[in-house]
Amino acid sequence: MDCIIAKGLTFKACHGVLSSEKICPQPFRVDLELYLDLQAAGRQDDLSLSVDYDRVYQVVNEIMTGPSCNLLEALAEKIAQTLLRKFPLIEADVTVYKPEAPVEGEFDYFAVKVRRKKN
Repeated sequence: MDCIIAKGLTFKACHGVLSSEKICPQPFRVDLELYLDLQAAGRQDDLSLSVDYDRVYQVVNEIMTGPSCNLLEALAEKIAQTLLRKFPLIEADVTVYKPEAPVEGEFDYFAVKVRRKKN
């Protein structure tokens, strides 16, 4: 299976369990791996046989800047399920990173990665 990779999509958003996270935007990053057969798109140089990167970004942006989720798990699931619905040819790995999670200690980020495909 071939793969389109979208790495480092960055957003300021209000997601988290704490009330302060619901009102103070924090940085989030999203990485996507979209699996599909790209042979026909490559041979015919035809976007309709692939996935439009701009549409993918807009879908993720709408979710990330939309209604607040408590959990990274919920964000990742919502992104994956929406991508599968809007782009029926794909399977998706979605990773959501929260580099400024309200955790005492030193760390690069906390993240959740989900892998989803059509049933």
